[in-house]
Amino acid sequence: MPVVDLAHSSLRDLNGALHALTPDTNETHWTVINPRGQHNIAVGLDAPVEVEVEGHVGYYCAGMNKQARVTVRGNAGQGIAENMMSGKVHVTGDASQAAGASGNGGLLVIDGNASARCGISMKGIDIVVKGSVGHLSAFMAQAGNFVVLGDAGEALGDSIYEAHLYVRGTVASLGADCIEKPLGEEHKTELKRLLSEAGIDDVDTSEFKRYGSSRKLYHFHIDNVGSY
Repeated sequence: MPVVDLAHSSLRDLNGALHALTPDTNETHWTVINPRGQHNIAVGLDAPVEVEVEGHVGYYCAGMNKQARVTVRGNAGQGIAENMMSGKVHVTGDASQAAGASGNGGLLVIDGNASARCGISMKGIDIVVKGSVGHLSAFMAQAGNFVVLGDAGEALGDSIYEAHLYVRGTVASLGADCIEKPLGEEHKTELKRLLSEAGIDDVDTSEFKRYGSSRKLYHFHIDNVGSY
């Protein structure tokens, strides 16, 4: 099991070694110590490997991830798991702005809170935040699922397309074209699956409210001009 100490090895060498992994590699479990808040740790991975980062990370950790499972045992700076395609990214602490931005697939789990614009422009990623999220989260969210066990800040789901939003706590305000929708049995089933994948099995899905698009913004109609 390779252990990379970023106090003595360069970030370029670490990412280069991870990028060189082949699908049949025997080096499937990596540990990174002393990350010291550096940016771009474990970005662009494309192999079914496990990477554990022991400490806080800076911007864009695990960005563009495919297949890999990345765990950050600490807090994450801006853009954790941005543009992720598949795999799983798990942050045991808090995350800064734009967590999971533009993600196309995979699962992002944040044990703590996430700052503003969490899930901005998400395109298929699933995001589960066990704490609360900041303002303009799920802004222009196009597809995927966004689950918040705490509260959501102002303008949740502003200009949303077809992503599914579930919030257990309070919502400060909804953004343009985002409305509360009924929580049906099919949504509870979907929510239970997402919670289970995030390691949560003791929460009643009926405690959540569901939000989504009223579909008045992304197809222009003169009757809806007051919403623009």
